[in-house]
Amino acid sequence: MGDEPVTDTIMVNTASPYQVRVGRGLFAEVMAAIPASAARVAIIHPRALRATGEQMRTDLSENWSTISIEVPDAEDAKSVEVLNYCWSVLGDNGFTRTDVIVGLGGGSTTDLAGFVAATWLRGVPIVQVPTTLLAMVDAAVGGKTGINTAAGKNLVGSFHEPTAVICDLDTLVELPRAEIISGMAEVIKCGFIADPVILQRVQQDPAGILDPESPALADAIKRAITVKANVVAGDLTESVDVVLGREVLNYGHTMGHAIELHERYRWRHGPAIAVGMVYVAELARLSGRLSDAVVDLHREVLASVGLPISYDGSFPALLDAMRRDKKTRGDTLRFVILSAVAHPEMLIGPDPALVAAAYAQVQS
Repeated sequence: MGDEPVTDTIMVNTASPYQVRVGRGLFAEVMAAIPASAARVAIIHPRALRATGEQMRTDLSENWSTISIEVPDAEDAKSVEVLNYCWSVLGDNGFTRTDVIVGLGGGSTTDLAGFVAATWLRGVPIVQVPTTLLAMVDAAVGGKTGINTAAGKNLVGSFHEPTAVICDLDTLVELPRAEIISGMAEVIKCGFIADPVILQRVQQDPAGILDPESPALADAIKRAITVKANVVAGDLTESVDVVLGREVLNYGHTMGHAIELHERYRWRHGPAIAVGMVYVAELARLSGRLSDAVVDLHREVLASVGLPISYDGSFPALLDAMRRDKKTRGDTLRFVILSAVAHPEMLIGPDPALVAAAYAQVQS
């Protein structure tokens, strides 16, 4: 008789604490996560998960009046038009403040669903059910929600914490390999900013850690979620008077988001963030803050799982996008950098010549 699969509970101890459940065969826990006060449930899911969404709707309909709201796949879901459509469906179905939204899907879906929940009646409960690696370790945990605009990625949004997050690792088995690789960028990011064991595990067996059924990937997911839970517990809303709180989770994201915008979101989030991490490592090195060895480690670890470590786009366009980054204050660029592995700090107003020189180091 084999061992029973282990389900872990990671607490996110903010002002409104909630659990992140990580294990296999957990879809049944969605029902238990919905507050008893709810009369209605809306499942927001992408087109690609139509069958899964319908099955969940059928299951939940035994106890609640349940509807499904299908939205476009990937970043196409994160628009004002889709947001307005979701509001219209909620209004047509009489959703009240005690009713519940379930975000079922990848990071784009959970970002959108969270923002729908944050804005409908100024806030209704949401249960996040991430189905991709990226969503499990990043988007669904921490309460950041939002949509994209022509000005940039995630510039419109709010902080709205879920009542629970349920990560069923079985959903990863059906994902294309490219999705697993993309999600590994956020896992590796957590290794660089806080948990070097993640980097060691990737180095030991880069192919094995990409296996969605492997204990190595399951452990890396739990470690990455724990890193994020600890960070947001100390600084939920990226307070401007905190020197380096939640912003540490944006390691690699200043350039990464700029690449996504420049590519009109044809690049997945993970590959863009991978290049962003190499870029900011080079910037830290040129600023005299980071060793050559750690910069080389970025390239080694990221490339070992198939993530890109170079990019060749218009630097002026990328610089313009970075100036609109959420970490920017006035006209001053701010970058999360490392002085060593697991030692993040903020680089404020770097010399423009270094900002350009660092990009030259990542150009294809």
